[in-house]
Amino acid sequence: MAFITFSRESGSFGEEIADKLAMSLNIPLISRSVAMAEWFPEIADKHELHMLSESPRFYLNKSRLNITFAAYLEQKLKEMVEKGPAILFGMGSQVIFSGHPEAIHVRITASPETRLQRLSKIHHLGREDARRMLQLTDRKHKRYVSTIYKQDISDPAHYHLILNTDSLSIDESVSILKFAFENKQAKVETTEKLEEESAKPIVFKNESEEEFARILDMYGLEWEYEPHTFPIEWDSEGNITGAFSPDFYLPRFDTYIELTTMNQKYVSGKKKKMRKLKELYPGINIKMVFKSDFHSLLRRFGLDKEAHGK
Repeated sequence: MAFITFSRESGSFGEEIADKLAMSLNIPLISRSVAMAEWFPEIADKHELHMLSESPRFYLNKSRLNITFAAYLEQKLKEMVEKGPAILFGMGSQVIFSGHPEAIHVRITASPETRLQRLSKIHHLGREDARRMLQLTDRKHKRYVSTIYKQDISDPAHYHLILNTDSLSIDESVSILKFAFENKQAKVETTEKLEEESAKPIVFKNESEEEFARILDMYGLEWEYEPHTFPIEWDSEGNITGAFSPDFYLPRFDTYIELTTMNQKYVSGKKKKMRKLKELYPGINIKMVFKSDFHSLLRRFGLDKEAHGK
């Protein structure tokens, strides 16, 4: 399932955007506060919890499970994305899931002046106090990833999307990210469906098809079974009334193979369909093959020489 990792600069509206996006998508938002409240109490005492809230370096210490707190956090984050869609807020998630095919890595930024004005307004601070707060929070946000993973979270190479909220509102940012997430989720679901279908065992219609497939495998030849159906007849309203699905496709030779028996009734019907197919799709290569012709067909492709040379 698709998921989003979220990084932000102080005063960029990153927290607000993440909260609203999670509500809009109806998926959980996993932040450090969730980890501190729900995960770490399972392996940390009060002193350790205090140190985890104060010191990124403490995450490198081993817990009573004999793994570091950082490794434990990484494990819990991986479990979360296995369960379903989620937004992972900070915690080095953009590094942990770097290259993950189902992840969207997002960073929310704004110019220093914009962030300064926002912090000053939100916290009722003077300009110099707001500036010091900005510097401190920026360093704090960077410190965990730089300590644990030796990475700079401001490096744009970590992200698929970087949104500058100087001119983007919270709602506009949410709309952009929602579209990106839904598009990614659709791709993930399509990929999963194709993988499920490809994993299903092939059920051949008859023994000849199964035998032909074994011969192709023996020659190390890639094949696909009934991969495409070609419409060949339509009624007056444009509805498909006839179609043809060749038995095999050989990608190496860009050729479809239709197997048939010696029964003239079946041969005539298939020949008629093949003529229509060639008329309607002149770029398609297709051959009709009898069982007795299996090996002679492969000899015409030159595969018998390859097999004997192995």
